Amino acid sequence: MGVPLISSPPFLTLFLLSFMTLCLSPQHALASITRHYKFDIKLQNVTRLCQTKSIVTVNGQFPGPRIVAREGDQLLIKVINHVQNNISIHWHGIRQLRTGWADGPAYVTQCPIQTGHSYVYNFTIVGQRGTLWWHAHISWLRSTVYGPLIILPKLGVPYPFTKPYKAVPIIFGEWWNADPEAVISQALQTGGGPNVSDAYTLNGLPGPLYNCSAKDAFKLKVEAGKTYLLRLINAALNDELFFSIANHTLKVVEADAVYVKPFETHTILIAPGQTTNVLLKTKPSFPNATFFLTARPYVTGLGTFDNSTVAGILEYEFPPNTKTLKMKKLPLFKPNLPALNDTSFATKFNDKLRSLNNARFPANVPQKVDKHFFFTVGLGTNPCSQHNQTCQGPNGTMFAASINNISFAMPNTALLQSHFSGQSNGVYTPDFPTNPIIPFNYTGAPPNDTMVSNGTKLVVLPFNTSVELVMQDTSILGAESHPLHLHGFNFFVVGQGFGNFDRNKDPAKFNLVDPVERNTVGVPSGGWVAIRFLADNPGVWFMHCHLEIHTSWGLKMAWVVLDGKLPNQKLLPPPADLPKC
Repeated sequence: MGVPLISSPPFLTLFLLSFMTLCLSPQHALASITRHYKFDIKLQNVTRLCQTKSIVTVNGQFPGPRIVAREGDQLLIKVINHVQNNISIHWHGIRQLRTGWADGPAYVTQCPIQTGHSYVYNFTIVGQRGTLWWHAHISWLRSTVYGPLIILPKLGVPYPFTKPYKAVPIIFGEWWNADPEAVISQALQTGGGPNVSDAYTLNGLPGPLYNCSAKDAFKLKVEAGKTYLLRLINAALNDELFFSIANHTLKVVEADAVYVKPFETHTILIAPGQTTNVLLKTKPSFPNATFFLTARPYVTGLGTFDNSTVAGILEYEFPPNTKTLKMKKLPLFKPNLPALNDTSFATKFNDKLRSLNNARFPANVPQKVDKHFFFTVGLGTNPCSQHNQTCQGPNGTMFAASINNISFAMPNTALLQSHFSGQSNGVYTPDFPTNPIIPFNYTGAPPNDTMVSNGTKLVVLPFNTSVELVMQDTSILGAESHPLHLHGFNFFVVGQGFGNFDRNKDPAKFNLVDPVERNTVGVPSGGWVAIRFLADNPGVWFMHCHLEIHTSWGLKMAWVVLDGKLPNQKLLPPPADLPKC
C-alpha cells in the first residue's frame, strides 16, 4: 500500500468526519470516504537477470504500491519528487470528471513535478469500479513507475459474477538491463528503433525461463475448489501480450474496469494500457502437478522486438493431513500460446468482448452522431536532423509516427493551463484535421513520400458533442496494430475490420446495442476500428498510442472539450500547488 498521511491533523479531521458520517445513520452506510496516499519518488537498487541497477520507484517498491478505493471515494495522493528526473503520474482509466488537473500526462494537463517539489493529485471516482492502474507519464519512466489501482464496488453492492475467494493483481512489465531513459534518448538522437527489452516480467519478476532468474519467479498459490479473480494489467512499454495458464480455463468478466458478458478462453490478449479481469476456477482436488502461467508478445510490425517468454508458477496448496511432497518433484505443465503473429486469434478474442448491457450496467452507446472523424494512424519519417550525417531510420531518415500525418510536437508548457487561461496563442492551434489531408490507399502499396508534418494541433469540441471516430491503420513502413488510449473518457468499440474503412458499407455492420466499453483499443494491423463517445468532460484530453516508442515518435494528439452552460459542466479551477514549467 502507499503510505497513508495519518500524521497530519487535516487527515485526522477528514477521517473522523468520514467515520462519523458512516456511523450516524443506516441510510449513510454506503457513504464514501477520503483516502490519502503518499508517493515518494526515489531511486532504489534492484537486481534482475543477475544485474543490479538503480531505478526510479515509488516508495522504493517495484512494481509500485497498490492503491485500493471504493466507487465514490475521493483520493488525495501526494507525490514528492526526490530524483533528478521530472515526474508526473497518470491514473490510467479514471474519468477525472471536471478534474483534468489530476490526469497526469506531462505538458498536457500539468507541468511535470520537478526535483524537490510535490503535487497532490485530488480526484473522486465517479461511476467506476474494477481494475485500473497508475503509471509515470513522462518519457519512458513508466518502465519502473507503475502499480495497480483497484476500485471495489460500493459497500454491499455485489459483483455481477461469482464472488471470488481471493483477488490477485498480475501486472505484466518489461525490463531493460540498460537505463530505459538512455534507450529512448539514443533512439530519438539517431532516428532509429530503440534497443528492445531484455525480459518481460510478472509482478516485477522475470521467472525461470530467463538466465539467472529461477528464484525470481512470481508464484500464484491457490487452494483446490476455489474461484480466484485475477486482475491482469499490461504495463509493458511496447508489446501486446498473449497470456495463458497451463491446463486451466479463464473466464473473462471485465475489460478496462467495465463488466463484460462472461466468456471462457484458454488465452488472453492484452495490449499495453489495457486491463482484464478473469475468473480462475481451480481444480476440485489437489492435481499432483504445478502449472506455468506464461506471457509472450503478439507481434504485427516489421521492427525488432523482445522475442522471449515470461513465466510464473501456479502452485496448489497441499491438502491437509497428507505427507508433504516436494514441489520440485511434481510434474510441471506448460501452456500452448498462439503464434507470435496470430492475428486471427487476436480478432476472434476481441470480437467476443461485449458489454453486459443490463438494467444495472447499461451500455449507453450514442445513437446519434454530432461529429464524425477519420484518423489515419501509423509510422512515417522526418528528415535527418544531424548535419552531414545519415540517420538510422528508413533510407537515412528518422523514424516518426503520426495521426492524419501530423506528428504531435509536445509544447513546453501545459496545454490545459493554456486553454483554461485563454492563452493558447503560440502554444497550440485548434485546427487538427477531421480527415486525412491527402487521401490514399491506406492499406495498399505505400506512397513514395513517407514524410510527416509536425505541429501542436488540437480538436475543439463543444460540451456534450457525440463523437464517432474511425481510426485507420496504414501500411506506410508496414501495417501494425496500435493500442490507442483516450484520456478522460470511456468509449464504445462499435466496429472493426480489415482493409480500408468503407464509409458507405461498414457503418451498417456497427454494433450499437452491446459493444465493449473501454479506454484503450487496438487498431487492427492493416485494418480499422470505430469508436463512439460523448464529450461530457470539460478539459484537455490526451489521445496516444500506448506503444511507448510510437508515442515518443509523435503518434499522439489532444482533444479540447469546452465547458457546458451549467455549473456542474465546467472544469474546476486549478489547484494552488499545480506544478510550474
